[in-house]
Amino acid sequence: MHQDVMAPLCSVFRRYLRSQDLKYTPERADILNAIIEEDGLFEAETLMDSMRNSGYNVSKATLYRTVKLLREAGIIQEVMIDGKQSHYQLIYGRKPIDAMVCMRTDKRIEFSSGELIEWRNAICKEKGWDPVGHRVVIYALSPEE
Repeated sequence: MHQDVMAPLCSVFRRYLRSQDLKYTPERADILNAIIEEDGLFEAETLMDSMRNSGYNVSKATLYRTVKLLREAGIIQEVMIDGKQSHYQLIYGRKPIDAMVCMRTDKRIEFSSGELIEWRNAICKEKGWDPVGHRVVIYALSPEE
């Protein structure tokens, strides 16, 4: 899966960077690769720690700038779950993953719904828009204390 996703994402990101007169540096390539390896949501700080633990020398400034560029390029999406910390997820070429969050315990359950995707597509078609992704977060109370 990794190589299948990396090649088109690399091309998309390179094109976006060129349009902004920016370079596709080895550091940006490493960050994109680390994001592709993530499964589901991630936080920038956690990604940085994970990369450093794997031997990458990545600065906080470079990571945050690259995350911003990847967001602007439509490759990742920012997701606010608890209102405290930004999470991100890879959206390019991936099936949408939505979440339910317990307001009491902060427990999070991810899910994917074909019906939700159909509903999104129908709304977009009705309005004349082209769907490219979505993110739904349902805030609820879990039965756990």
